[in-house]
Amino acid sequence: MFKLLKTFRTVYETKNFSKAAERLFISQPAVSNQVKQLEEELNIELFVRNGRQEIIATKQADILYNHLLNLSDDWEDVLQALRIQEMPRETCKIVASNTFAVYYLPELMEQLIRQFPEVSFVLDMDNSEQVLDKIQKHQAHFGFIEKPLITDSIIRQKIISDELVHAGDFSQDLWLVREENSGVFHYTERYFLEYNLKPEKMIIKNNEMIVRCLEQGMGQSLISKKAVSEKINWQPLTDDYQRNFYFIKRQRIESQQLREVEMFIKCYY
Repeated sequence: MFKLLKTFRTVYETKNFSKAAERLFISQPAVSNQVKQLEEELNIELFVRNGRQEIIATKQADILYNHLLNLSDDWEDVLQALRIQEMPRETCKIVASNTFAVYYLPELMEQLIRQFPEVSFVLDMDNSEQVLDKIQKHQAHFGFIEKPLITDSIIRQKIISDELVHAGDFSQDLWLVREENSGVFHYTERYFLEYNLKPEKMIIKNNEMIVRCLEQGMGQSLISKKAVSEKINWQPLTDDYQRNFYFIKRQRIESQQLREVEMFIKCYY
């Protein structure tokens, strides 16, 4: 049953039998057969096949998936209890959006490591929407984002504000712009509308790359004031370009140690 549920979860998240097969390292017919077997055992339809590769999850599949996430957490707790003598350290996975990960998270981690020496921390960085997605899919315990995203299964709390500035060589028409899923993209588009600009754009999917390009005298951009170095010319913006960072977590955290980590983070900010 665990194998069937694992296959179901992968199909549900990818919405594609072929992609699920690649992730599970099995054939596509094997994936289809395992989903069919699970449907027969539960006597429900989990996916609507429309003749193409894409599939649509049913309401029953939504219910099963949400309960399966909690079941997976419970199973991890069981494994942790069984391995407690060999692996006494608990793992805490934290994922953060780019600016927070580079300029704010290291200060927090210094305190967390000191406060929780028995916890093994795993860090990851992604854009805000992917951070939310990883928290939803229980691929991380805690996240930090720079967009006010929220879903029914996620708890969000505002923690700090970050000042954006106009940086770079203002004489150039080239603008270095983050991708659409990035939190700072919204502010950059607002700036273009406010000043009626239609500049040449270069999409760069990493804040550090933008900073290094600006240091080389390439173009201009909106970046966090935290990212400004001595090599970069910059000027302040109005209060409209103050963005918020948010702490997010899933609804259910069973581990007492992880709940203590959560409380420490909230108290820290």
